[in-house]
Amino acid sequence: MAAEDTTAFEAFCAAGLWPGLGRTTAARLPAARINGPDDVSADALTKVDGVTPKRAERLAKVFTDQRPRYAVAELLHATSMPVRLAAAAVDEHGPGAAGVLRADPWRLLDAAPGSALHPRDVDRFALQLLDDRPEKIDPRRGRAFTVYVLSRAIRDGHTVLPEETIVSALAGLDVPDPPAAIAAAVDDGVVTDFPSYDEAGQPRRLIGLTRYAMAEEAVADALGRLLATAEPIATPEGTTAVTGGLDPAQRAAVQQLAEHGVVVLHGGPGTGKSRTVAAVVELAKARHKRIALAAPTGRAAKRLEELTDHEATTLHRLLGAQGTKSSGGWNTTGQFLHGESWPLDADVVVVDEASMLDVELAAALLEACADGTHLLLVGDPAQLPSIGPGRILGDVLDADVIPATELTTLHRQAEGGTIARLAAAVRVGELPAVDDPTREVVVVPAASSSEAARRVVQLVTDSIPRALGITSAEVQVVTPVHRGPAGTVALNAVLKEQLNPGPGATGGFDVGDRVVATANHLDDGFANGEVGVVTAMTDGALTVEFGGGPVIVPPRAMIDLVHGWAITVHRAQGSEWPAVVSVLAPEAGGMLSRPLVYTAWTRAQRHLSIVQAAGAALAYGVREVGARPRRTRLASLIRGDG
Repeated sequence: MAAEDTTAFEAFCAAGLWPGLGRTTAARLPAARINGPDDVSADALTKVDGVTPKRAERLAKVFTDQRPRYAVAELLHATSMPVRLAAAAVDEHGPGAAGVLRADPWRLLDAAPGSALHPRDVDRFALQLLDDRPEKIDPRRGRAFTVYVLSRAIRDGHTVLPEETIVSALAGLDVPDPPAAIAAAVDDGVVTDFPSYDEAGQPRRLIGLTRYAMAEEAVADALGRLLATAEPIATPEGTTAVTGGLDPAQRAAVQQLAEHGVVVLHGGPGTGKSRTVAAVVELAKARHKRIALAAPTGRAAKRLEELTDHEATTLHRLLGAQGTKSSGGWNTTGQFLHGESWPLDADVVVVDEASMLDVELAAALLEACADGTHLLLVGDPAQLPSIGPGRILGDVLDADVIPATELTTLHRQAEGGTIARLAAAVRVGELPAVDDPTREVVVVPAASSSEAARRVVQLVTDSIPRALGITSAEVQVVTPVHRGPAGTVALNAVLKEQLNPGPGATGGFDVGDRVVATANHLDDGFANGEVGVVTAMTDGALTVEFGGGPVIVPPRAMIDLVHGWAITVHRAQGSEWPAVVSVLAPEAGGMLSRPLVYTAWTRAQRHLSIVQAAGAALAYGVREVGARPRRTRLASLIRGDG
């Protein structure tokens, strides 16, 4: 059936907007004379082949809850727009989303900043929806397009952009008066402007989405508050009981934490960050201080717990993430239990993998730290920055206000020497030849993507387990790309066939499958990038053993799981595995950079296999391509000149 021949109800069902209604059941609705929203009832649904009375009641209730989605879906279907956008529109604008879009159709862009939806599509939506033909100079259009430009910048990590950059982008979107468009967005409150200066000292204006501007200001204010209110935990002499065996830089870091409210500890792998953190925990225990240890991912938290012999958790669990809650049929964005009004019950807070902190998570963390709290941020600024906007760790270090210690001496020799030395070289833009008789690091050349893929499968399923005694379950494949023979999609298909063949009984998955989350589902207990293994299937739900423990993934959340034997470098951040296979395909050549390669290779604990098919692009990326710059205000705010 062609899309134009479908009804809004059929399109709504086909788009998956009715949770719990599968494609097979949807196809059986017409036979039960359910052809529109008014036909839906528990009694009618019991007449659908294969639907039990209990399921019928549940489906009827869910449909009632999703009435706001259906109202938006009708608008979208009538104007030939993608009906699937109804869910995002209701998430963004609440149960009255249909009314909001009738009054201002361009607000559909607010609901889909990361989708393939383009402003010209929303122009078409507005032309068909508004009674009076809209003009290009309409302030509603200008506001939406300004937000669109800034939302695109957020995807690249920026929290602000220079005004001239936005003016140029708006002109390219056929906005006749870009300054008026920016003014409309500022007047609406969704956008904020800031006076600034360029490198030549000339005045300029920075523009940013208000939510991220407020988050950066909250981070800067909280850092200043903690520095001003913390009382020393111990004198330098008082720390000596826990610093025996530490090198001078490590001892200095412990002393800094004992004295100051906020301290940064940073360095590459093998430099002793974990040993220093363990000494900080020992000191806090000796002084009878309440301790909270956290990291952005479950695997990192588990590793932190093992290294310090003290309970650790994910940041979201520490803060009491509320995830996405259903309220009257619509969804509100996640909130945290702990904050300014209910701070964390801790005197010392340690956060590992701080390079992964985006600006909003950092703001939530710092606002939850009560006056007098001592906060230790531990991380490696040479890694990729956070997936979300901002560059918290880099900005804090660049501000040169917060006490910080960099560890540079390599201590990890016996259990990580070659990986640590290779990482240290890449960190400074060097790519030495690998000559490692211990086979801790092995370079496997390949002439093409297809050959690289074959090498990867051979390494995971045979060579590494046989030669090194590291099982396939302990090996993680990391690649920069999704597509192509050596991308995540193709590699996962082959690895599933080799390691855990099956029909994909539930949501495309079988017990024993390795999966990775592609979005946050904090209410369900897992976050973007978490890797786990399916251990059970019950009533259409999956039980997945993630790094932080078992989680029941309901059917509605399965859309944000994919197979995880091979994952991207960004999703590997914050986690380590006994063995890592880093595959560098020709398609990845333009993506290769020093932070990406460094992050990929430092995921390995005991063994690293590098499948090299990128040719000279690897050496060029390591030597010449550093971190992509991010435009933020945090460093200047911390210094007090922003």
